[in-house]
Amino acid sequence: MQLPPKVTERAFERLAEIGAADQGQALRVAVEGGGCSGFQYEIKLDTQKDDDLVLEGAGEKVLVDSISLPFLADAVIDFTEELIGARFVINNPNATSSCGCGTSFSM
Repeated sequence: MQLPPKVTERAFERLAEIGAADQGQALRVAVEGGGCSGFQYEIKLDTQKDDDLVLEGAGEKVLVDSISLPFLADAVIDFTEELIGARFVINNPNATSSCGCGTSFSM
């Protein structure tokens, strides 16, 4: 059985810091065709749609549409701060390879 993606406390805290829910927004994580490895992640602030899986924490929401959900089974959505910048990242056990940009992968 596939489990839905998990969202770390740090990712929810970052959404709270930027005031996503206060603006009526949530973090949308989607998978689409393209990128240098076949699929790419789209991560953006968006509003909830009818077919979204809603993951909630710290008063914030992360949305995954029904088409992207199988690609993100058991994945972990996190927020990282490094010297090169701060960003939301996805650790996806389904990805067989990825590229240096961190937003493109293959299965």
